[in-house]
Amino acid sequence: MSHETRLAHSLTILAAALVGVAALLALPGTARSTPGPVPAPAVPGNVLPGPVVDAGTPAADQKILQTTPDTAVPGTTVTVSGSGLPAGKTLSLDWSTANVNWMLDARPDSVDYLGRTTVPITVQLRTVQTDANGAFSVKLPAPRDFGGIHSLFAVADGVQLAKGGLLLARSASIYPKSGPVGTKITVIYQGLGSSLYEGGASLLYDNHYAGALTANWTRGVARVQIRAAGPPGKHTIEVADAISFKYLNIQQSPIPWGTGFKFTFDVTRDNGRPAPQIDWPDSATPTFSSATTLDATAAGATSSTAAVTLGQTSGPIKTTVPLSATGLTPNASVDLEWATVVGNRVNCTGTCWSFVTVPLGNVKAAADGTLKTTIQVPDGLGGWHAVQLSQGGQLVAQTPFYVKRSFAGRGVSRLVLKAGQRFTIHLKGLGWTQLDNTIAVDYDNSYVGYGCGFNSNGDVVMNMVATGTPGTHLIDMYPLLYTQQPSYANTPYGMVPILTYARDDPGLALGYQLPAMRLAITVVK
Repeated sequence: MSHETRLAHSLTILAAALVGVAALLALPGTARSTPGPVPAPAVPGNVLPGPVVDAGTPAADQKILQTTPDTAVPGTTVTVSGSGLPAGKTLSLDWSTANVNWMLDARPDSVDYLGRTTVPITVQLRTVQTDANGAFSVKLPAPRDFGGIHSLFAVADGVQLAKGGLLLARSASIYPKSGPVGTKITVIYQGLGSSLYEGGASLLYDNHYAGALTANWTRGVARVQIRAAGPPGKHTIEVADAISFKYLNIQQSPIPWGTGFKFTFDVTRDNGRPAPQIDWPDSATPTFSSATTLDATAAGATSSTAAVTLGQTSGPIKTTVPLSATGLTPNASVDLEWATVVGNRVNCTGTCWSFVTVPLGNVKAAADGTLKTTIQVPDGLGGWHAVQLSQGGQLVAQTPFYVKRSFAGRGVSRLVLKAGQRFTIHLKGLGWTQLDNTIAVDYDNSYVGYGCGFNSNGDVVMNMVATGTPGTHLIDMYPLLYTQQPSYANTPYGMVPILTYARDDPGLALGYQLPAMRLAITVVK
């Protein structure tokens, strides 16, 4: 087999190891060949308020359930009561809600972002018993769930005997409320809804847009961390609805309860530049394997019994990784290769990128068919790749590896500048999918633009200008959902910083580890 033929064969076999996590990682979830919602990973807050039940059908003479109060913050006590119902009857007190998932098209060569989807469901909060007069009254905590208007049903034998409602109100908090420049500020916004206009919010810092908040997988609870920026003194933090940006007259909208909250943070002093930092998302077991999996069409097609494992399955470029393999042809040469892609999305029509492999070395299998060696992760694209082993021109084993983002050197070209001077930010390990090919940049909590790493093979050098009064100025970079090319309808939250990346980024379901990356400079007179 010629080198070209072998290369084409091995790249075709690459399939699921490139995007998402392939079957050889033994992930839960079902492979799919058409675009659709990805199952939510187990992140904090992703818990239904009760078991899913059949919604039932309305009774011809449906009664009214009274809820007091009729507006409540999740967790606070409400009273639900009903009358005119069958006497001595056990009723299921049910709650209308929804599941919200991100929509993706996960293919062997990329992942496209397609928006979000909402699926209505009904859950049981508890059972209640009517008295001899056919009435009941029960106190219960308002469900910890998506905000907005929910229906309540008293159901028996599949029939909705009574119906009421409860508006789950929004609430917000920040902590701490004071500290020096660079202090991590946690902002929690609860009660975001399941519908599109209720499901998102924005964060403003001194009237500068910092980014978007979402809570699809955390059932209405958005939790973000920003850093205290600006000169000593009072600064205003605001969380406000609706989609990505602040809806300035939301009180006149169909969701007038989404008016948001504002807080004051006191910057106490400037202690100088904080050290560069990378904040990784919360640990989440992936739930989705890509459409093409490593089965009979992959390594098994060679009838090979070989298997390869790595000492670690993720890391930045140039990481040295232990590799071991078994089941190889004894005393025979083994080619080690790194599978990746090349191309770009700019003015893209037809074939815009293709698979390639990078040689990692050639070693010899032991007499018992085993192999122990090390490889170095190439300086290239981030995201999911595959390490491949070939013998005699045939692919015999492969395994995925995830390349993490990292700073190149100290991350910035100059640490001390005058206002108006230019500098650059240098990052490594950006990817090629719509989930990870770009990164959003905030300067002192103000969104200034984004950088892309596909065409430059994961290497990103972004051009910046120092501004502001003398002192410390912060640069915070967040994951971004790229929606410029290709362009799809119904893709909210595109091209803005996703501040809730730690728990509600669609890449979490596919094993993507997309962090916030934080730098700082000093402006002098």
